[in-house]
Amino acid sequence: MSASVSAPLSGEGRAPARALRLGVAGPVGVGKSSLIATICRALGAELRIGVITNDIYTDEDARFLRSAGVLEPERIRAVETGACPHTAIRDDVTANLLATEDLERDFDPLDLVIIESGGDNLTATFSPALVDAQIFVLDVAGGGDVARKGGPGIGRADLLVVNKTDLAPHVGVDVAQMVADASAARENRAVVALSRSDDASVAELRAWVLGVLTSFRAGAHVAQDPGPMAPHFHADEDGGYVHSHDDDGRAHDHAHAH
Repeated sequence: MSASVSAPLSGEGRAPARALRLGVAGPVGVGKSSLIATICRALGAELRIGVITNDIYTDEDARFLRSAGVLEPERIRAVETGACPHTAIRDDVTANLLATEDLERDFDPLDLVIIESGGDNLTATFSPALVDAQIFVLDVAGGGDVARKGGPGIGRADLLVVNKTDLAPHVGVDVAQMVADASAARENRAVVALSRSDDASVAELRAWVLGVLTSFRAGAHVAQDPGPMAPHFHADEDGGYVHSHDDDGRAHDHAHAH
């Protein structure tokens, strides 16, 4: 294992007394859980890692990670949100904060806690009150044009991962063009084209995480807010409603459509 988390200090520019909290968000099926497993495999021998997953009604993602054997099962915990996935990572982060604090207390000291959002739309972002940095995940199977569609997650997350690049020949996607589009949408913020079977791309992801951790431990990392989610539609038994968020992240404006 690596050296332990720095001693508790306070004030600007001082090392924090807790683990780095890293959020992972993106649409359903892009490989968020697989990406977390990849991070755990790449860094588990040198960092003490814990994971919090979010699902609306199940602990499916947590069970997947436990069965993958990437961490001791007790270090992987599930939050069942019971509502839209972004609610628990943006609007009211209490359940995730409590789960994270419990995990850090039980396995003190941890170096890194990864918090996985439930699958959501392209506008989903974490509150900076919950995570210190966030990764937004797309995959090539979602289409080569999706990176151009933008949104706060794509545009301003700390890292954008274009996942499952090994599938590109099978779905007719030009990975280089997709990465170029992503870089343009992000104004040249970090982008990693990833396949879990490609050692070079896994090494790039590993280096990014270690770089953020180093900056965080030095007290130099500042959590960024990608901005509030755009208004979006939720279907329900009454036909659905438009859901929007104000600038401080609180949910409002539920207008039903019939």
